[in-house]
Amino acid sequence: MAHTHTHASESMTPRARRIVLAMLIPAVLLTAVGMFLLWPSAADRPVARDGGPIELKATVQAVRLTECPALPEGVPAPTVCGTVQVRIDDGEQVGETVETPVPAGPGAAEVSPGDAIIVMYLPDSPSGQEYSIADHQRATGLWLLAGAVALAVIAFGRWRGLRALAGLAVTFAVLLVFVVPAILGGRSPLLVAVVGAAAIMLIVLYLTHGFTLSTTVAVAGTLVSLTITAVLSALATDLVHLTGVADEETAYLNITQGAVNMQGLLLAGIVIGALGVLDDVTVTQAETVRELAFANPRYGFRELYRAATRVGRAHIASVVNTIVLAYAGASLPLMLLFAVGGTPVTELLTGQPIAQELVRSGVGTLGLIAAVPITTALAAWLAARAGVAGDPVRPVEALDGPVRAEEAAGPGQHDGPARHGAGEPGGRAQRGRQGEDAGPDDERPWMAFVDRRDR
Repeated sequence: MAHTHTHASESMTPRARRIVLAMLIPAVLLTAVGMFLLWPSAADRPVARDGGPIELKATVQAVRLTECPALPEGVPAPTVCGTVQVRIDDGEQVGETVETPVPAGPGAAEVSPGDAIIVMYLPDSPSGQEYSIADHQRATGLWLLAGAVALAVIAFGRWRGLRALAGLAVTFAVLLVFVVPAILGGRSPLLVAVVGAAAIMLIVLYLTHGFTLSTTVAVAGTLVSLTITAVLSALATDLVHLTGVADEETAYLNITQGAVNMQGLLLAGIVIGALGVLDDVTVTQAETVRELAFANPRYGFRELYRAATRVGRAHIASVVNTIVLAYAGASLPLMLLFAVGGTPVTELLTGQPIAQELVRSGVGTLGLIAAVPITTALAAWLAARAGVAGDPVRPVEALDGPVRAEEAAGPGQHDGPARHGAGEPGGRAQRGRQGEDAGPDDERPWMAFVDRRDR
């Protein structure tokens, strides 16, 4: 007999559907109310400031290098001098050819004829130099990279990969349309981040993984873990006395946007950053429980929880290292700067820039650790009561082909000793020695994994 189960493609039982709706409706209503109360007005949305430099697209026509002039002693001499002839490709000056100085200084763009660049136009420049080269145009390269990534995701994930890309678009839309304007409008950054993260999660998880019981379990586990992360981040920032102003960017934002709560902005960043890893862990745990329940329908809550928790421990061990390395990589230039200055390690770690990243890593790790038992317990409890991932619990024949009558009857009905003893809580029928009694055409190698017990 061929395999007859199709996992998520099958419809849920009425009980599973009621459970999904009972968990989903309150979450959707609370998120919708939160977005309605925090929704930014038109005045809160960022607008371009008048009077500043104007960005123009341009193309390098020619580069003429000259010898740098002598400068007074003690004044650092530029490494390259000359002019660049560029053609303006947009704006009111489209088609005009202008000259700009060769970019100089740390991190300056190196240009060659034919390069697509960005030119800053400042009509009222005090130096009289209205045009200056700011950077290269990167749109073409980034679009090519995005296309390659999209093709790879769709080729491997097929329809689910396409839905994942649609979820990515939703994430950017929520961040740009709701989160950023609401924070700029003076709303509480932490509340905006929690509500925005909940909206992203509800849309993206169901869009990517479908309307199933396991997806709802992942949503519930993510919501609870996200709340725990938000509370822990608030406690940690108060304990460590972080202000949220740790570099030039945050200092400039604090000066120019006085309505933004910088400490709240730090908390919002921690919450939104944790969401991407939390939904990974919760989806993995929910799907693990579902697959275990499909592999052995006789498993109850305890067996499902133990087996899935072993997977969660291995996942957490690798994800925690990923979080720390991600934040360490972001802070690497700052760490090098402190190291060159001879800053002691204790001062390096307790200074606000590094301490801020340590709090991000620590709070994110605690949220991940909490997500595993919460999601696993909820998934195992629902799987044991609502059927296998929302589908009816079926006999072994429906999962893995025909079995012998004595095997399906359970312990005491055949001569082989049972793998699990009779009389366990819940009165579940126990599987016999299928691995020993079954013939070559009826082997079940997956039982070597799902029947493991804690020693």
